Amino acid sequence: MHRPLVWFRRDLRADDNTALLAAAERSDDGLVALYVVSPGEWRSHDDAPVKVDLWLRSVALLSETLGALHIPLLVETADTPGDVPALVRRVAREHGCTEVHANREYEVDESRRDAAVREALGMPLHLHDDRVLLPPGSVRTQSDTAYTVFTPFKRRWLEALTAAPPSPRPAPPPQRPIRDIRAGAVPSRVEGFSSTIDPGLWPAGEPAAARRLEAFTASSLRGYRTGRDLPSIDGTSGLSPYLAAGVISPRRCLAAAMKTHGEGPDTWISELCWRDFYTHVMVAFPRVSMGRAFRPETDRVPWRSAPDELARWRSGETGYPLVDAAMRQLLATGWMHNRLRMLVAMFLSKDLLIDWREGERFFMRHLVDGDLAANNGGWQWSSSTGTDAQPYFRIFNPYTQASRYDPDGEFVRRWVPELRSLDKRALLNMEKMGPLERRRLGYPEAMVDHAAARARTLSAFKGL
Repeated sequence: MHRPLVWFRRDLRADDNTALLAAAERSDDGLVALYVVSPGEWRSHDDAPVKVDLWLRSVALLSETLGALHIPLLVETADTPGDVPALVRRVAREHGCTEVHANREYEVDESRRDAAVREALGMPLHLHDDRVLLPPGSVRTQSDTAYTVFTPFKRRWLEALTAAPPSPRPAPPPQRPIRDIRAGAVPSRVEGFSSTIDPGLWPAGEPAAARRLEAFTASSLRGYRTGRDLPSIDGTSGLSPYLAAGVISPRRCLAAAMKTHGEGPDTWISELCWRDFYTHVMVAFPRVSMGRAFRPETDRVPWRSAPDELARWRSGETGYPLVDAAMRQLLATGWMHNRLRMLVAMFLSKDLLIDWREGERFFMRHLVDGDLAANNGGWQWSSSTGTDAQPYFRIFNPYTQASRYDPDGEFVRRWVPELRSLDKRALLNMEKMGPLERRRLGYPEAMVDHAAARARTLSAFKGL
């Protein structure tokens, strides 16, 4: 008799869940599910309260979905990652389980935890590739090395997907009921992770993710190539929090994109490829998930210690309107438009010459879609320390970016109320505005001169 235990982590769905489907195929004596609340692990990884809140609400809905399939979801708490192996072993044994299934997590700490679980378990642990479209190690160069440049990776990735396109699968059918096991209570909050952000901004669960995907493909996908760069419009999918939490599968997203042809769908598929690329890089070069630069020579950059400037960047008080609008959007919603993530990351690491790791950590502590591989990859790209990074001499000018991507000032006025009285011409020419006028508006002076900051950064990188 086989009674598998399915250990849910960042795969909070029944639809197209590789581990759940594999366990259901092997079960002939019912199926048990487990979710572990792990505040110590979340703290060590700087997981944002808004993200944990979405997780918990999604787990509660997942428990209802599984219950309809006669799969009780047990909820246990492990204060630290070191407590997890014994906990999983105890739960499996207490409920008559014969094997454990889980979807693989690729980060260094998670891989070590799963290795410890395997050693302690005393029964088979089956780990499945589910978080990405193609598993790490499956897309290699002709010399059998990991790709470190995106474009050739994408070419090979597309070839592999075209040859064998992944097909999303529905949730498993109802399982044999287990009468003596009841689902556990899902906490509505966990101490230390109370979010002040309106949960209505991020509806939980699979139905919410499915509705968002459907709305995006119906209204914005065709124009995504240009719409994705305009923060004032709803031009992105808004699915990143659900992909990060595993509430929707990347295969489901790819299948939806492939139903439509054109530059918009092709561009969105490229974004799914970037997500795979950074995960592959993290597995091939684990140092990037351990606070180290991909390009070791860039660890010699003379990053500045400037706590007051860092604080102004964090609070959206830099004196550069588009930078400030982006940071305030993050603080208010737990999310930031991707074009603006690049801008604020470059502003911190190049205009202020502050270590990119300060920004990477701040983002993880505030993002609802915080994902180590994607967040690290984006920060290292912007700071010219990572794979396929921006050349160090390419530094975004915040005013040029505003003229291109927020030319009417709509986004800035939404998030920087001090400037709502200004017309678009005045907003785009604020670098010429004197301190008295800024003071009258209640808006700070620019904390750094962009041209001088650019020269300082060029000098710092040239010296490597």
